[in-house]
Amino acid sequence: MNTEKVANHIINWLKDYAENAKVKGFVVGVSGGIDSALTSTLCAKTGLPTLCLEMPIHQGINQVNRAKEHITQLKENYKNVCSEFVDLTPVFESFKSAVPKGNSEAKTDLSLANTRARLRMTTLYYFAGIHGYLVAGTGNKVEDFGVGFYTKYGDGGVDISPIADLMKSEVYQLAEFLKVPVSIQKAQPTDGLFGDSRTDEDQLGASYDELEWAMNEVDKGKLTKDFEGRKREVLEIYTKLNRANQHKMKPIPVCEIPEILK
Repeated sequence: MNTEKVANHIINWLKDYAENAKVKGFVVGVSGGIDSALTSTLCAKTGLPTLCLEMPIHQGINQVNRAKEHITQLKENYKNVCSEFVDLTPVFESFKSAVPKGNSEAKTDLSLANTRARLRMTTLYYFAGIHGYLVAGTGNKVEDFGVGFYTKYGDGGVDISPIADLMKSEVYQLAEFLKVPVSIQKAQPTDGLFGDSRTDEDQLGASYDELEWAMNEVDKGKLTKDFEGRKREVLEIYTKLNRANQHKMKPIPVCEIPEILK
């Protein structure tokens, strides 16, 4: 990949989209992870106002520190970047106290994890609304179109997706080229939605390198029966997640009423 040309393409695409939409700039949720760091850097390089928004909910200190390091670096290098910090932990705890627990602890934990992402989406759109900005999504190709590893109407609720055509390995290449803090480049990917140390790989059952490989093999028409051992296991994981999360990747089903009934 020609990192410089790809970076410039995305930056110009962002500028053109914002100008055509007649909006002033961008708001990005910055988590301390590689995807949000790359997205916010690309937005900053447009020269348009870019608001980096921290929204911790019982966040691990390492994630918080990485986010702060990144935002500090951006503000030092780009005068068009500003930041806001909104502690959503009290809001989340208030929500938890207002709703009943489900019968399944696992389902309750997952529902609350998704609630965190949806609270952040609501906050991003609040700031987008008062400033006239676009919400820039941070999902990559493997997450958004491969395994559906995001929250519907949470981190999946955005206006534009500047890095959604980049594989995770390409995200890392661009991040290195654009000098994203090394601490972020080396950190284990995590969605940080459960308030513990679990990584994305812990949740998915495979690394992003493995899932990227599987996505490419499926695009070539390969099947699980074509492989043995770990490769077969990874392809099964990828296929299962892709199938289960199609509801996130396809348009909302609309019940169309036959004309004869109208």
